[in-house]
Amino acid sequence: MLPKRLVLDSWISTGTFTEFTDTILRLGAARASAYVCCANVHMLVEAHHHPDFRRILDEANLVVPDGSPVAAAVGLFHRQRQERVAGMDLLPALLTEAAKRGQSVYFYGTTDEILGAMVARAQRELPALRVVGAYSPPFRALTAEEDAAETAAINAADPDLLFVALGCPRQERWMAAHRGRVRACMLGVGQAFPVYAGLEPRLPRWARQLWLEWAYRLWLEPKRLWRRYLHTNTRFVYLMGRRFLASWAGRPQASA
Repeated sequence: MLPKRLVLDSWISTGTFTEFTDTILRLGAARASAYVCCANVHMLVEAHHHPDFRRILDEANLVVPDGSPVAAAVGLFHRQRQERVAGMDLLPALLTEAAKRGQSVYFYGTTDEILGAMVARAQRELPALRVVGAYSPPFRALTAEEDAAETAAINAADPDLLFVALGCPRQERWMAAHRGRVRACMLGVGQAFPVYAGLEPRLPRWARQLWLEWAYRLWLEPKRLWRRYLHTNTRFVYLMGRRFLASWAGRPQASA
C-alpha cells in the first residue's frame, strides 16, 4: 500500500495520481475485499468528532486526498508535496484503465437516472469496458435479508471494482461493513457519479485550483449544504490552526 501521513486524526495515503490508480487496479485484479475512501474536509471533521468513523478511515486500504485542503495539509505538516487526487478525476481514469486491462466494474448507489446515464457514457466512450452491474438501493436502511441479497448479487456479477455512491459517511460505513463479504475493491466516490453522468457540471480547472469547488456545490444545493459547510469548513480551519501551532512549537506529526 501507499504510505500514509497523519492529517488531524486521520491517516491520508500519499503518492501520485498514477500510483493511486495502479494500486486500486491491482487490488481489484487480486479480487481483494478492500475499500478506498476519498477524504475531503467534511470527512476529516466527521472523523475528528466520531471515533468509530475514524476507525473506518484508519482501516481503509487507501484514503485518497480528495480535497485540496487535505492535500495541502500533507505538505504543510510533513513537508511533502502531495497533489489532489479527486474522486471526480479518479472515476473516469479508473474506467479508462480498467477497459484497457480487461477489468470489470459495478456501480452501486444514487438513482436509476444517474446510473443509466453513466452506463450509457461508458458504453459510448469505452466499448471495451465490462460494466457487469448497476444498482440503486432504496434510500433507507436495508433489512438483513435485503442486504444479503444485494451482496450476493454483487458477488455473482463478480466485478473487479465496485464504485459506491451513498453519500458521506454512509458509503464509508457501508464499505467497511462489507469488507470480507464483497469480493471486489470498493471505492466511495459519491459526487463523482452525477458528474460522470453529465447531469451535474464541474468547475473549470482554474477555479478548482483556487479551492472554489465547495462554493460551487453550495451554490447548487444551498439548503442542504450551508450548515455543513459553515460548520465543517470553519471547524477544519480552527483545528488545523491549532495543529499548526503545536507543530511550530516542536510537536511533529507522525507518519506510517
